[in-house]
Amino acid sequence: MPDPQPTYGTVETVERLTPSMARVVMGGDGLAAFAATDRTDQYVNALFLPDGAPHVPPFDPDAARAGDAAHRPRGRRYTVRAWDAEHRRLTIDLVVHGDHGYAGRWAQRARPGDRLQVVGPSGGYRPDPGADWHLLAGDESALPAIAASLEVMPAHAEGVVVVVVDGPGHEYPLAGPDGLDVRWLHRSGSDAPADLLPAAVADLAWRPGTPQVFVHGEAAEVRATRRHLLGARGVPKEGASISPYWRRGHTDEAWREVKRDWIAAQAADV
Repeated sequence: MPDPQPTYGTVETVERLTPSMARVVMGGDGLAAFAATDRTDQYVNALFLPDGAPHVPPFDPDAARAGDAAHRPRGRRYTVRAWDAEHRRLTIDLVVHGDHGYAGRWAQRARPGDRLQVVGPSGGYRPDPGADWHLLAGDESALPAIAASLEVMPAHAEGVVVVVVDGPGHEYPLAGPDGLDVRWLHRSGSDAPADLLPAAVADLAWRPGTPQVFVHGEAAEVRATRRHLLGARGVPKEGASISPYWRRGHTDEAWREVKRDWIAAQAADV
């Protein structure tokens, strides 16, 4: 059955946070049915319309997918950076690389008044205020969830945040407890940028107690980091949020085709 109340936002502002990150703030009555969770990694499936598509939000996604293949909406998952229920305002930070891909082109062109339809949200992680310490690691794609997570941590929270970005100009504003040690790693100038994240996590001085772990980002980097944490460090699987968001060398569609098998193989590692 089609969704009786498609959820869509009307663009209010578009802001470039870094060369690779755009912030889109949306509002309007189309978000009346938006059912936010308390998960700090909650995400929506944004439905981007190809050029020439006859649909305008709100539309029936099932009907749109049944039409001309060239005009079908392309779904992309994006973490909710913030949700203001009182004012029905949804903030999404998108990783973009120029005008490449549907999301990049949309973010480059988006203007106040434009609409974007979304499905969701859904999510599974939220910092445990009782955790001994926290370890959050990832790349640009994980930054919105990491930022949202830091903002809800209690003032006494301690831990380490490790993030890989292209260079100093790509660092993203993070605010959290004073006990969080934030470490930025830069791909520029590195001979092995794909090794930066797992190597940095492996080199961490381990703190007493058991960390609550959040590791998201590029598939191979996440898998190598997971292997170290669950294997060498003995971090329990339960309560650890470790998931690949994308895979180097794959389009979003190609990654989706192999993601289930990849995750099954990753689960068998440790």
